[in-house]
Amino acid sequence: MSSGSASLMWFRKGLRIHDNPALEYASKGAKFVYPVFVIDPHYMEPDPTAFSPGSSRAGMNRIRFLLESLVDLDLSLKKLGSRLLVFKGEPSEILIRCLQEWDVNKLCFEYDTDPYYQALDMKVKDYASTAGIEVFSPVSHTLFNPADIIQKNGGKPPLTYQSFLKLAGQPLWASSPLPVSLSSLPPVGDVGYFEISEVPTVEELGYKGYGQEELSPFRGGESEALKKLRESISDKEWVANFEKPKGDPSAYLKPATTVLSPYLKFGCLSSRYFYQCLTDVYQNVKKHTSPPVSLVGQLLWRDFFYTVAFGTPNFDRMKGNRICKQIPWSNDDELLAAWREARTGYPWIDAIMVQLRKWGWMHHLARHCVACFLTRGDMFVHWEKGRDVFERLLIDSDWAINNGNWLWLSCSSFFYQYNRIYSPVSFGKKYDPNGNYIRHFLPVLKDMPKEYIYEPWTAPLTIQTRAKCIIGRDYPAPVVSHDSASKECKRKLGEAYALNQKLNGQVSEDDLKNLRRKFEGEENQESGRRQKQKRLTDWLKDH
Repeated sequence: MSSGSASLMWFRKGLRIHDNPALEYASKGAKFVYPVFVIDPHYMEPDPTAFSPGSSRAGMNRIRFLLESLVDLDLSLKKLGSRLLVFKGEPSEILIRCLQEWDVNKLCFEYDTDPYYQALDMKVKDYASTAGIEVFSPVSHTLFNPADIIQKNGGKPPLTYQSFLKLAGQPLWASSPLPVSLSSLPPVGDVGYFEISEVPTVEELGYKGYGQEELSPFRGGESEALKKLRESISDKEWVANFEKPKGDPSAYLKPATTVLSPYLKFGCLSSRYFYQCLTDVYQNVKKHTSPPVSLVGQLLWRDFFYTVAFGTPNFDRMKGNRICKQIPWSNDDELLAAWREARTGYPWIDAIMVQLRKWGWMHHLARHCVACFLTRGDMFVHWEKGRDVFERLLIDSDWAINNGNWLWLSCSSFFYQYNRIYSPVSFGKKYDPNGNYIRHFLPVLKDMPKEYIYEPWTAPLTIQTRAKCIIGRDYPAPVVSHDSASKECKRKLGEAYALNQKLNGQVSEDDLKNLRRKFEGEENQESGRRQKQKRLTDWLKDH
């Protein structure tokens, strides 16, 4: 047991030293600080049944990114005279054991709005308060406290970005400089009988034999985050003129955005510090873009989704989610698998899905294209299924933002112009007429002439042969015909919207079943009609 005052600093996200109020408070007046990270099997246990290497929740890229971030945090702590204490197990049980074993009088951790952490934090806080341990859990993962904004809005989250901006105003901390560095930390106290490990490697976590080719080009950690931030803001003109949704989704050698999202997700970069750096740049240029399209606008979008997610029960589901349109999506697992495994037969869509699997990241417009294609554009597959694939494979997958974007892109919430569909052919061509992005991520098409690279099924057989890529053998034929599929999707969404309106959003399970049955009946009729037509054509050919 250690004597004198000791604090336990529990790291989850917020894997950084700069602008870390919980860490700062933990070290104030403390004789010892115990910096703890718990490897949570819920996120990290290998799952051999998952569709890609990784745990049940996270693909290899994100697991590796997190471990790199922890190694970097441990190195930074060591420079300050401390170190990271790594445990493995159910976090609330381990935390409670640490609090029992060590003579701790302060428990500090960054506030987290995710439902999983909310439940975890309740358990730990309950124990701490009965044990007379002070708990300090500041909001520093976002620019604003979502609860404050919801309160300002009469207890409900604002559902449009503009109303969010009006309520939010300027962050209170924005005008005073944030503490960006610490000169030292109190040492780690006696850890008693605990088995404490260094940050484990991917192999030590039980992930065996994953080749280097799966590696994402983005390294985890605060040092890397600050380096990327400095590179981004050094080009003042680029920062001042940044305009989303402009930017080239096919740029992969040098992505057309900052690629800071994974660092914000794990809190290797403080969004508040990023905000202050951007406002500094804005003050030193003649003119700059504004929200929603500016870079500060992107940080505010992040806060907007955090706020809506925090204030909306069942935000991550269609059922029981009061802001989500009830739509009888199809449960076509074959279409879902073709999309997930990059075999839709549309090279633009498939190349993006390969980039997602290999890098764990793609440009936001590329995300929009594949999400639209899976849901309301072409396949009419449930957005929750696409959300699960992104949640697993993206290194920047963030509960609030990922769900918010899928609600948006499937026209289930926030955005309702379901007639506006991304073409899986012409959208990519606009940015990359030569198809270099496709050639890079789908090498099977690398010799296809540019006239056919977005629609290889239209290439004459002689050209397919010369390109060493026969459609239907070396690369799949399209799983749906975009023209007819997108028309069908629009019609189905139109009917689903009408039903939601008629029933004032109170759509029951039976209502959805009936509408689904109607859609399936129409599909069967249509395919029967097509078969009849084909038989007639074949008969005419033979006679």
